[in-house]
Amino acid sequence: MDSTIYQYPYDAFRTLIPLPHERIPITKSHWPYAILPFVPFTLMAYLARRPDTYTLRLLLLPVVLTLVIGTAFRFMWVEPELNVYNWGQGLLAEAISTKAIDYAWRKEGMLKVGERRPGLPEHPSKKHNTPAANGLHNASPPPHSVIPSWFRDAFELMFSMRGLGWKYGAGVHVPKEHRPLGRSAFLRSTFIAFLKSFLIFDFLESLVKLVPNVGTPQGGSIFFESLPLPQRFVVSTAIHVCTGCCILAGFEMIYDLVTLFSVIALGSPTSSWPPIMDHPWQSDSLHIFWAKRWHQVLRETFFVLGGHPGRLIAGNPGVILGTFIGSGLYHECAAYAMGLGFDSRVPLFFAIQAPLLIVERAWRKTTGHRVGGIYGRLWVYFCIIVLGQPLVDSWHTRGLGGGLIVPPFLSPARRLVLPFLQHLAQDIGVESFISL
Repeated sequence: MDSTIYQYPYDAFRTLIPLPHERIPITKSHWPYAILPFVPFTLMAYLARRPDTYTLRLLLLPVVLTLVIGTAFRFMWVEPELNVYNWGQGLLAEAISTKAIDYAWRKEGMLKVGERRPGLPEHPSKKHNTPAANGLHNASPPPHSVIPSWFRDAFELMFSMRGLGWKYGAGVHVPKEHRPLGRSAFLRSTFIAFLKSFLIFDFLESLVKLVPNVGTPQGGSIFFESLPLPQRFVVSTAIHVCTGCCILAGFEMIYDLVTLFSVIALGSPTSSWPPIMDHPWQSDSLHIFWAKRWHQVLRETFFVLGGHPGRLIAGNPGVILGTFIGSGLYHECAAYAMGLGFDSRVPLFFAIQAPLLIVERAWRKTTGHRVGGIYGRLWVYFCIIVLGQPLVDSWHTRGLGGGLIVPPFLSPARRLVLPFLQHLAQDIGVESFISL
């Protein structure tokens, strides 16, 4: 009897998330399945922007979760160099699922700043405009837009990640805008930033692919046991920092590309697309790093996965611990889609951030001074660069460094820069140190 009780939930779990050898290889014929989950998800977003739809949203939630999770984890890219795409579709599925949960559990629906009900301002006598990220007001949609207003409303909610202009995004840190807000100048500045981020990302990713084992689709550890301990730490730190910079450049590259599309194709106001990062290397405390300078794109996602449940269990301390546990589970459950098992080092890294933040708070209460200055920056570097190495090692042992992200024919680094450096090294009589 007891075994049957456990068998039913396990079978249900494996129906949605099969074992790796039971997953279905992705082919061209499976693309309709990839699009299918967005149909009920769009409907969920539409209902979240309509009053008195709470019951409908609760009823629709299981459908959305089943289709999103089942599609992402049942179909698999089988080529080793494409395994990183399984990770990507896992990350996307989790983000969509948490958004759907967020839309469903809020009785009042998803409200913009200044609304008392979806689409209805708190003060009807005043013209309602949603505040943009930098304090300006979003412009009204262009009158000639061919997109129906109901779909535009749902579309805006679906692609709102930081919650800028929405009540759920209250308190989110917005980096200071450094680009001109005039449309032409803004687009030019954003395009230049996109090219810069792409070149940095491509160069750093190409360097990682040169590292033995680490740069292969099969993956390898950043800790080379054949090296003495000091050299081993230097090498692992170099790979770790290179990976971190690559992630930073990748975030900014994708965000700039989405910004260009939204402003050009959808007519979004430039003021609604502030920078995604706020110079994280300048952080002088973990609080500043996580709450302000690191991107806040998945802030609400982590609240849904852990922060809100943590508040119910343990109040404000539970919010902090639950949010970081949610972050760790988000990252590792997506990596599980690669079919290489579950690695506890990933959720552990994020979970320990909560007690480290409590240490900072205890320091401030004890000394009367917040963590900051040069020692605060060294503290942040220790927590992220030293304590974070097992996290990056977990990713690289599963093939992150060898994944096909920038195709070689689109890579300036692999087509021009690295061959030039190899040719230069041969000309000056230095043994070639670049393996193409």
